[in-house]
Amino acid sequence: MTVIPFRHVGALAAVALLAAGCGLSDELDRERNPERTADAAPEGGPSAAASGVPTAPGLVSRTPIPVEEESVPAAPTSSCPASGVRIEPGMVDAAMGLRAMSVSLTNCGKRLQRLNGYPGLRVLDEHREPLDVQILEGPEPVTQMDDPGPHPVTLKQGESAYTALVWRNTVTDTTTTAVSGTYLEVTPAKGARKATVTPQGRIDLGNTGRIGTTAWQKTPADDTRASRPTAPAPSTPPS
Repeated sequence: MTVIPFRHVGALAAVALLAAGCGLSDELDRERNPERTADAAPEGGPSAAASGVPTAPGLVSRTPIPVEEESVPAAPTSSCPASGVRIEPGMVDAAMGLRAMSVSLTNCGKRLQRLNGYPGLRVLDEHREPLDVQILEGPEPVTQMDDPGPHPVTLKQGESAYTALVWRNTVTDTTTTAVSGTYLEVTPAKGARKATVTPQGRIDLGNTGRIGTTAWQKTPADDTRASRPTAPAPSTPPS
Protein backbone atom coordinates (compact mmCIF):
# COMPACT_ATOMS: atom_id res chain seq x y z
CA MET A 1 0.00 0.00 0.00
CA THR A 2 1.18 3.49 -0.82
CA VAL A 3 0.99 6.08 1.95
CA ILE A 4 -0.03 9.40 0.39
CA PRO A 5 0.94 12.71 2.09
CA PHE A 6 -2.14 14.43 3.51
CA ARG A 7 -1.58 17.65 1.53
CA HIS A 8 -2.02 15.80 -1.78
CA VAL A 9 -4.96 13.68 -0.66
CA GLY A 10 -6.78 16.67 0.83
CA ALA A 11 -6.67 18.46 -2.52
CA LEU A 12 -8.01 15.38 -4.30
CA ALA A 13 -10.83 15.04 -1.78
CA ALA A 14 -11.84 18.67 -2.24
CA VAL A 15 -11.95 18.32 -6.04
CA ALA A 16 -13.89 15.08 -5.89
CA LEU A 17 -16.49 16.21 -3.41
CA LEU A 18 -16.96 19.55 -5.14
CA ALA A 19 -17.53 17.66 -8.37
CA ALA A 20 -20.12 15.41 -6.72
CA GLY A 21 -22.67 18.19 -7.23
CA CYS A 22 -24.61 20.48 -4.98
CA GLY A 23 -26.84 17.66 -3.71
CA LEU A 24 -24.33 16.32 -1.17
CA SER A 25 -23.13 19.81 -0.29
CA ASP A 26 -26.67 20.96 0.46
CA GLU A 27 -27.40 17.83 2.49
CA LEU A 28 -24.29 18.29 4.64
CA ASP A 29 -25.10 21.99 5.01
CA ARG A 30 -28.63 21.18 6.18
CA GLU A 31 -27.27 18.71 8.75
CA ARG A 32 -24.90 21.32 10.21
CA ASN A 33 -27.28 24.29 10.05
CA PRO A 34 -30.94 23.31 9.55
CA GLU A 35 -32.07 26.96 9.58
CA ARG A 36 -29.26 28.03 7.20
CA THR A 37 -28.82 31.32 8.99
CA ALA A 38 -25.25 31.31 10.32
CA ASP A 39 -23.62 31.17 6.90
CA ALA A 40 -25.99 33.51 5.09
CA ALA A 41 -24.27 36.44 3.39
CA PRO A 42 -25.39 39.92 4.47
CA GLU A 43 -27.82 41.66 2.15
CA GLY A 44 -25.92 43.08 -0.77
CA GLY A 45 -22.75 41.21 0.29
CA PRO A 46 -20.80 38.84 -1.92
CA SER A 47 -21.75 35.18 -2.05
CA ALA A 48 -19.20 32.40 -1.55
CA ALA A 49 -19.13 31.75 -5.29
CA ALA A 50 -18.67 35.43 -6.11
CA SER A 51 -15.83 35.80 -3.62
CA GLY A 52 -13.86 33.07 -5.36
CA VAL A 53 -13.82 30.71 -2.37
CA PRO A 54 -13.20 27.25 -3.91
CA THR A 55 -15.04 25.24 -1.27
CA ALA A 56 -18.50 25.17 0.27
CA PRO A 57 -19.64 24.16 3.77
CA GLY A 58 -19.61 20.40 4.20
CA LEU A 59 -17.16 19.59 1.42
CA VAL A 60 -13.82 19.65 3.21
CA SER A 61 -13.52 18.51 6.81
CA ARG A 62 -12.38 21.30 9.09
CA THR A 63 -11.43 18.90 11.85
CA PRO A 64 -10.31 15.57 10.34
CA ILE A 65 -10.32 12.72 12.80
CA PRO A 66 -6.71 11.66 13.47
CA VAL A 67 -5.80 8.08 12.68
CA GLU A 68 -2.61 6.11 13.06
CA GLU A 69 -0.55 5.71 9.91
CA GLU A 70 0.76 2.30 8.96
CA SER A 71 4.33 1.56 9.95
CA VAL A 72 5.64 1.52 6.37
CA PRO A 73 7.96 4.08 4.79
CA ALA A 74 6.23 6.81 2.83
CA ALA A 75 6.62 6.36 -0.89
CA PRO A 76 7.00 9.26 -3.31
CA THR A 77 3.75 10.34 -4.93
CA SER A 78 5.24 9.54 -8.34
CA SER A 79 5.41 5.80 -7.54
CA CYS A 80 2.99 3.56 -9.38
CA PRO A 81 1.74 0.15 -8.20
CA ALA A 82 2.07 -2.88 -10.45
CA SER A 83 -1.65 -2.61 -11.23
CA GLY A 84 -1.02 0.67 -13.03
CA VAL A 85 -3.55 2.55 -10.89
CA ARG A 86 -3.08 4.55 -7.72
CA ILE A 87 -6.06 4.65 -5.33
CA GLU A 88 -6.23 7.39 -2.70
CA PRO A 89 -8.81 8.08 0.02
CA GLY A 90 -10.04 11.53 0.97
CA MET A 91 -10.90 12.98 4.36
CA VAL A 92 -13.98 11.82 6.21
CA ASP A 93 -16.30 14.82 6.29
CA ALA A 94 -18.69 14.82 9.26
CA ALA A 95 -21.95 16.76 9.47
CA MET A 96 -23.80 15.61 12.59
CA GLY A 97 -24.81 12.02 11.72
CA LEU A 98 -24.02 12.18 8.01
CA ARG A 99 -20.55 11.23 6.77
CA ALA A 100 -18.99 11.62 3.33
CA MET A 101 -15.69 10.62 1.77
CA SER A 102 -14.22 10.46 -1.71
CA VAL A 103 -11.96 7.80 -3.21
CA SER A 104 -9.94 8.70 -6.29
CA LEU A 105 -8.28 6.43 -8.83
CA THR A 106 -5.44 7.69 -11.04
CA ASN A 107 -4.05 5.90 -14.06
CA CYS A 108 -0.32 6.07 -13.40
CA GLY A 109 0.56 3.33 -15.89
CA LYS A 110 0.95 3.27 -19.65
CA ARG A 111 -2.20 1.34 -20.55
CA LEU A 112 -5.72 2.69 -20.78
CA GLN A 113 -7.81 1.95 -17.71
CA ARG A 114 -11.52 1.30 -18.15
CA LEU A 115 -14.18 1.57 -15.46
CA ASN A 116 -17.92 1.11 -15.66
CA GLY A 117 -20.17 1.20 -12.62
CA TYR A 118 -19.58 1.01 -8.90
CA PRO A 119 -16.41 0.03 -7.03
CA GLY A 120 -16.25 -3.12 -4.96
CA LEU A 121 -15.76 -2.14 -1.33
CA ARG A 122 -15.09 -3.88 1.98
CA VAL A 123 -14.70 -2.15 5.34
CA LEU A 124 -11.91 -3.68 7.46
CA ASP A 125 -11.16 -3.41 11.16
CA GLU A 126 -7.79 -2.57 12.70
CA HIS A 127 -6.65 -6.16 12.08
CA ARG A 128 -7.70 -5.93 8.41
CA GLU A 129 -10.57 -8.32 9.00
CA PRO A 130 -13.79 -7.58 7.06
CA LEU A 131 -16.72 -6.08 8.97
CA ASP A 132 -20.39 -6.84 8.36
CA VAL A 133 -21.23 -3.80 6.24
CA GLN A 134 -23.71 -3.60 3.37
CA ILE A 135 -22.40 -1.70 0.33
CA LEU A 136 -25.20 0.00 -1.61
CA GLU A 137 -24.81 0.75 -5.32
CA GLY A 138 -26.16 4.28 -5.15
CA PRO A 139 -26.32 6.77 -2.26
CA GLU A 140 -29.96 6.10 -1.36
CA PRO A 141 -31.36 5.29 1.17
CA VAL A 142 -28.46 6.89 3.10
CA THR A 143 -29.07 10.32 1.56
CA GLN A 144 -30.15 11.94 -1.69
CA MET A 145 -27.40 13.21 -3.95
CA ASP A 146 -26.35 13.16 -7.59
CA ASP A 147 -25.18 9.80 -8.93
CA PRO A 148 -24.25 9.45 -12.61
CA GLY A 149 -24.99 5.72 -12.55
CA PRO A 150 -22.94 3.12 -14.44
CA HIS A 151 -21.32 4.48 -17.61
CA PRO A 152 -18.01 3.80 -19.40
CA VAL A 153 -15.04 5.76 -18.05
CA THR A 154 -11.74 5.51 -19.93
CA LEU A 155 -8.62 6.91 -18.29
CA LYS A 156 -5.45 7.74 -20.17
CA GLN A 157 -2.14 7.95 -18.36
CA GLY A 158 -2.33 10.68 -15.72
CA GLU A 159 -6.14 10.94 -15.75
CA SER A 160 -8.28 10.11 -12.76
CA ALA A 161 -11.79 9.19 -11.67
CA TYR A 162 -13.56 9.28 -8.32
CA THR A 163 -16.43 7.86 -6.35
CA ALA A 164 -18.21 9.43 -3.37
CA LEU A 165 -19.13 7.37 -0.29
CA VAL A 166 -21.82 8.35 2.23
CA TRP A 167 -22.97 6.79 5.48
CA ARG A 168 -24.52 7.74 8.81
CA ASN A 169 -23.09 7.40 12.30
CA THR A 170 -26.33 6.54 14.05
CA VAL A 171 -26.89 4.27 17.05
CA THR A 172 -30.49 3.09 17.42
CA ASP A 173 -29.86 -0.08 19.42
CA THR A 174 -27.67 0.14 22.52
CA THR A 175 -27.45 -3.66 22.69
CA THR A 176 -25.62 -3.77 19.33
CA THR A 177 -21.93 -2.97 19.08
CA ALA A 178 -21.27 0.07 16.92
CA VAL A 179 -19.20 -0.62 13.80
CA SER A 180 -16.07 1.46 13.18
CA GLY A 181 -13.73 0.56 10.33
CA THR A 182 -10.05 1.46 10.04
CA TYR A 183 -9.25 0.42 6.47
CA LEU A 184 -11.13 0.31 3.18
CA GLU A 185 -10.53 -2.36 0.55
CA VAL A 186 -11.29 -1.07 -2.95
CA THR A 187 -11.75 -3.16 -6.10
CA PRO A 188 -12.04 -0.72 -9.03
CA ALA A 189 -13.79 -3.16 -11.37
CA LYS A 190 -14.63 -6.84 -11.65
CA GLY A 191 -11.42 -8.84 -11.97
CA ALA A 192 -9.20 -5.86 -11.13
CA ARG A 193 -6.54 -5.92 -8.45
CA LYS A 194 -7.67 -4.85 -4.98
CA ALA A 195 -6.09 -2.03 -3.00
CA THR A 196 -6.37 -1.33 0.73
CA VAL A 197 -6.31 2.32 1.79
CA THR A 198 -6.45 4.14 5.11
CA PRO A 199 -9.17 6.83 5.19
CA GLN A 200 -8.33 10.09 6.92
CA GLY A 201 -10.89 9.46 9.65
CA ARG A 202 -12.64 6.32 10.83
CA ILE A 203 -15.56 4.76 9.00
CA ASP A 204 -17.93 5.09 11.97
CA LEU A 205 -21.21 3.46 10.98
CA GLY A 206 -22.88 3.23 14.39
CA ASN A 207 -25.24 0.28 13.93
CA THR A 208 -26.62 1.39 10.55
CA GLY A 209 -24.34 -1.10 8.83
CA ARG A 210 -24.44 0.34 5.32
CA ILE A 211 -22.54 2.63 2.96
CA GLY A 212 -23.87 4.20 -0.21
CA THR A 213 -21.53 4.89 -3.11
CA THR A 214 -21.77 6.67 -6.44
CA ALA A 215 -20.56 5.15 -9.69
CA TRP A 216 -17.09 6.00 -10.92
CA GLN A 217 -16.96 9.26 -12.83
CA LYS A 218 -14.14 11.14 -14.45
CA THR A 219 -12.52 13.92 -12.44
CA PRO A 220 -13.77 17.16 -14.07
CA ALA A 221 -10.28 18.51 -14.77
CA ASP A 222 -9.59 15.39 -16.86
CA ASP A 223 -12.96 15.31 -18.65
CA THR A 224 -12.49 17.00 -22.01
CA ARG A 225 -15.96 16.11 -23.25
CA ALA A 226 -18.84 18.58 -23.20
CA SER A 227 -20.36 18.92 -19.76
CA ARG A 228 -23.05 16.30 -19.28
CA PRO A 229 -25.92 17.50 -17.06
CA THR A 230 -26.82 15.30 -14.12
CA ALA A 231 -30.38 15.24 -12.92
CA PRO A 232 -30.61 16.37 -9.28
CA ALA A 233 -32.18 14.19 -6.61
CA PRO A 234 -35.92 14.80 -6.14
CA SER A 235 -35.55 16.88 -2.97
CA THR A 236 -32.30 18.57 -3.95
CA PRO A 237 -32.49 21.94 -5.70
CA PRO A 238 -30.23 22.10 -8.76
CA SER A 239 -27.04 24.16 -8.42
